[in-house]
Amino acid sequence: MKLTVHGREAYAYTGGKPFDAALPAVVFIHGALNDHSVWTLLARWFAHHGWGVLAVDQPGHMRSAGPVLPSIEALADWTLALLDAAGVQRAALAGHSMGSLIALEAAGRAPERVTHLALLGTAYPMKVSEALLATSRDDPLKAIDMVTVFSHSTIPAKPSFPGPGMWLHGSARALGRRVLAAQREINLFHHDFALCDAYAHGLEAAAQVRCPATLILGERDQMTSPKATRDLAQALKARVLTVPAGHALMAEAPDATLAALRAAFAPTSAA
Repeated sequence: MKLTVHGREAYAYTGGKPFDAALPAVVFIHGALNDHSVWTLLARWFAHHGWGVLAVDQPGHMRSAGPVLPSIEALADWTLALLDAAGVQRAALAGHSMGSLIALEAAGRAPERVTHLALLGTAYPMKVSEALLATSRDDPLKAIDMVTVFSHSTIPAKPSFPGPGMWLHGSARALGRRVLAAQREINLFHHDFALCDAYAHGLEAAAQVRCPATLILGERDQMTSPKATRDLAQALKARVLTVPAGHALMAEAPDATLAALRAAFAPTSAA
């Protein structure tokens, strides 16, 4: 689905169903050097179970036009403008990694517009090590390989989505390289990591959130350690759910992640 946001074309995957703004809506927000495809299973499940789905490509990422935006705050404003463009007054937000910061900031900026908040593979602050930040700047292909290893606690997929024996490391590496190559104006990996590292408004945003919040964490996450979520969870009064995975929990533990998100967005926890 193509939309116009701030005068530029934006893309959102709708989960295999035409988007219907009259349905309860959910926006899926991807992490650094990713695109909408990391949400395929979750987006399709919700689209086929009564939700209007918008799994976005952020500005300058794959199918959404650039330029890339300069901060998490600007990306939160863009996400809220995307709701306007889609004709959606209120929506649930689900964000992974960098996308979790965007979802958090958007929910803090417009609490009346967010019905549920799910932060997957999150941490606050989301500081990036100097070594990894420098490698993403100077040798992004090497940084992709490093992050691929750090993000997975196993190599092949379980007998589940997308299929038995799927090579998680290979598919994650291929996605990162594809997203990096598609953006010719800027080193997108270093840009995205720098935004995560610089964001310093998380607890202030959390204080403004009014909807039910859930943290969905990989119990073996080396990128955003579950130990780094305590203050954020307390500020949000959030439910914390863990799945047997590393940072790439949607790929590594797809069924458990879907079950956790279904629980987070269940009607009993509606705003």
